[in-house]
Amino acid sequence: MPVINVSFQVMPLVTQGEVYPVVDRAIEVVRRSEVKYEVGNMETTMEGELDQLLEIVKEAQQACVDAGGVRVMTLVKTDYAPTGVTMAEKVDKYRPCSG
Repeated sequence: MPVINVSFQVMPLVTQGEVYPVVDRAIEVVRRSEVKYEVGNMETTMEGELDQLLEIVKEAQQACVDAGGVRVMTLVKTDYAPTGVTMAEKVDKYRPCSG
């Protein structure tokens, strides 16, 4: 199965406390998964196989519920090509060179 990109944004509804600590729990799920990822200001993008990445999204949603979210809306985007898609090929040209 080719390597693809999956981006997702969780929007948990919390009745008490702040929303950011709940979102942090979702990002922690991604970090622990050991897939390549980047956290952005509006979403997190991961690189890997589709089934694994969708399972991470599912676990991230549950982490939000476990952290006090009473409901979690999630936006998911995929970038698929039969030959594979990497985050680097899409964004490296925009990153400043170090050195």
